[in-house]
Amino acid sequence: MKVLVVGSGGREHALAWKLAQSPRVSKIFCAPGNAGTAQLGINVDIQVEDLDNLLALARNEKIDMTVVGPEVPLTLGIVDVFRAAGLKVFGPTAKAAELEGSKAFAKDLMRKYNIPTAEYGVFSEAKAAQDYIRQIGAPCVVKADGLAAGKGVIVAMDLATALNAVSEIMEGQFGEAGRRVVVEEFLEGQEVSLLAFVDGKTALPMAPVQDHKRIFDGDKGPNTGGMGTYSPPPVFTEELYQQVMESIVNPTVRAMAAEGREFTGVLFTGLILTQAGPKVLEFNARFGDPETQVVVLRLESDLAEVLEAAIAQRLDKIELKWSEKAAVCVVVAAGGYPGKYPKGDPITLPVSMPGWGTVFHAGTDLKDGRVVTGGGRVLGVTARGNGLAEAREKAYQLIEQVEFDGMFFRKDIGVKGLI
Repeated sequence: MKVLVVGSGGREHALAWKLAQSPRVSKIFCAPGNAGTAQLGINVDIQVEDLDNLLALARNEKIDMTVVGPEVPLTLGIVDVFRAAGLKVFGPTAKAAELEGSKAFAKDLMRKYNIPTAEYGVFSEAKAAQDYIRQIGAPCVVKADGLAAGKGVIVAMDLATALNAVSEIMEGQFGEAGRRVVVEEFLEGQEVSLLAFVDGKTALPMAPVQDHKRIFDGDKGPNTGGMGTYSPPPVFTEELYQQVMESIVNPTVRAMAAEGREFTGVLFTGLILTQAGPKVLEFNARFGDPETQVVVLRLESDLAEVLEAAIAQRLDKIELKWSEKAAVCVVVAAGGYPGKYPKGDPITLPVSMPGWGTVFHAGTDLKDGRVVTGGGRVLGVTARGNGLAEAREKAYQLIEQVEFDGMFFRKDIGVKGLI
């Protein structure tokens, strides 16, 4: 079958890479794709928010299944548009994607259905938000309500930072996404991401992952879209996994159905493991980036078969198979990220990929046949090993074969899992 992958990041390259291994898949299109996806199929220069032209592409090329990577087309309703045209598409409807598109909606849903999360307030006026902050004190967390590319969350350790965060968010730094703010109590504990394939009724959990959001070693500096991941995190025990499925993931799937927002796609639950038990930090309505990179390296099942089953509401007939090996993804970023960074620098890549790893392209372009930088997070160097220590060693070994001007990466991805 022909598959269309919508998006241009490391997540989309990882999905295309895994789908290309399926005997069911004959041809892959990516829109708009990157230099990595170009090696697996055909890149089509259509942006992710251009739903009309994406639909025309799917019709003209007789695409059998579309897989949507980023959150923007999901919240714009790409799934609704494709379904109305009678096309198979994997992802939530616009109403279901509001679980990610509005933090206020997600928090209110959790409160209504007793799903454990931080105490919070939602505000559309800066003064009211700042009064609430003075009432609860610092530390606290201030979030833009809408989509902010993973950067609309400020963890404020003191009152001045928290009050200033409200001003920054609501005075236009994040545009429409900052029209409202969510202020939450500060929770302590290790963070874990649990992604699950969902078909409206059944949730099939993927391998758990731990992300490293901050730019510098030791979790210092500003938040980014993610500087690296590893799986499995030892802190996420079998007992915790069962607790999260029973108290968070399955109740959320049922809650969305009860609200008339039946959820099909990937439910990404960002968890914090507090002393009072696991709680939800955030929901995303799609595959994570760079979580997907380690997930696909450990997934032994046919991804195309799983996605088809989800679309047909047959996930209860699927049993996922996972490698016992650990996986690590280290993001190699452009100098200046997450602020301003240069583009168009030539990239040197490994001549051949080892069986235990690969380099997923994220912010890359092709210029005169040469791979060049095109984004802040440029590559996701990913490796598998017999245990976390070996997977880390191999990932950093593979990075030694990568070079471009100003490149930098964290040296401590996965170290938490070794301690």
